[in-house]
Amino acid sequence: MFAKDIGIDLGTANVLIYVKGEGIVLNEPSVVALDAETRKPLAVGLEASEMLGRTPGKIEAIRPMKDGVIADFEVTEIMLNHFIQKVNGRNLFARPRILICCPSNVTGVEKTAIREAAERTGAKKVYLEEEPKVAAVGAGLDISKPSGNMVIDIGGGTTDVAVLSLGNIVTSSSIKVAGNKFDSDISKFIKDKYKLLIGERTAEQIKLSIATVYPSGKKEKMEVRGRDMVTGLPHTVTVTSKEIEEALRDSAYMIIHTAKTVLEETPPELSADIIDKGIVLTGGGALLNGMDQLLEQELQVPIYIAESPLTCVAEGAGILLSNLHLID
Repeated sequence: MFAKDIGIDLGTANVLIYVKGEGIVLNEPSVVALDAETRKPLAVGLEASEMLGRTPGKIEAIRPMKDGVIADFEVTEIMLNHFIQKVNGRNLFARPRILICCPSNVTGVEKTAIREAAERTGAKKVYLEEEPKVAAVGAGLDISKPSGNMVIDIGGGTTDVAVLSLGNIVTSSSIKVAGNKFDSDISKFIKDKYKLLIGERTAEQIKLSIATVYPSGKKEKMEVRGRDMVTGLPHTVTVTSKEIEEALRDSAYMIIHTAKTVLEETPPELSADIIDKGIVLTGGGALLNGMDQLLEQELQVPIYIAESPLTCVAEGAGILLSNLHLID
């Protein structure tokens, strides 16, 4: 049996795996549940994410990736091993070539950590590529020509902004403000305003249901349940889209500021191309209501959301797997 080449989008929130010739075969949360005493894995991925915030003392549900990089080396290895085995079946002799995508500003040390974790899962060869470049390829941009393409990839842990030309990144920046930061902004806002404690999953539910970052965006409301900080008892409050827009405003403007900085550092010829072509939004954050309108208003450049923003990086990895000679 020949090993199949594998592309991995190792995200803070989700891991997506692309197998050459088969497409995206796995999309699961980056969560591992461990026995707190023995450190043995009890569940990985979807099953483990169901346990977040609901585990008894003996079980720990951990997100090993933080801000797009490995926060817990050992647990990341357990997670990668589990997913690669799941995808590779029980084909123990096959050693796949693996392409892993990482944020544009990871340090040499972090790159080594990612590479080692993948090598230990039995990879024959490990390639690392920068996320915004892979996202651009996955969004269908032709980055091989001498003209400017700009991508804003809003993931779970990081937002990567990059201008690409001739197959490489010309200017880029990465900030640790993305989906998870939006969740914690929502939790903090509800805690400060309503003295109500809510969990990670509830905050995410609010974000997906009624959140907007554009002042005249969604106008909806939602009942939110949590624990009252004063009485300690379960309590319900009603939250509106307008309030969530307020909660997310600072973070949204940090993304805008980063995009402006990248545009300021871009050579003028490429800037002209970007005004013509616009900027492509990828990653889960691209789906946040009003994100495209807000960016368009602030940057004065047309903004387009990629066709499938959540899977752009994995699909881009798939395209690059067919052209590994270019990476070499």
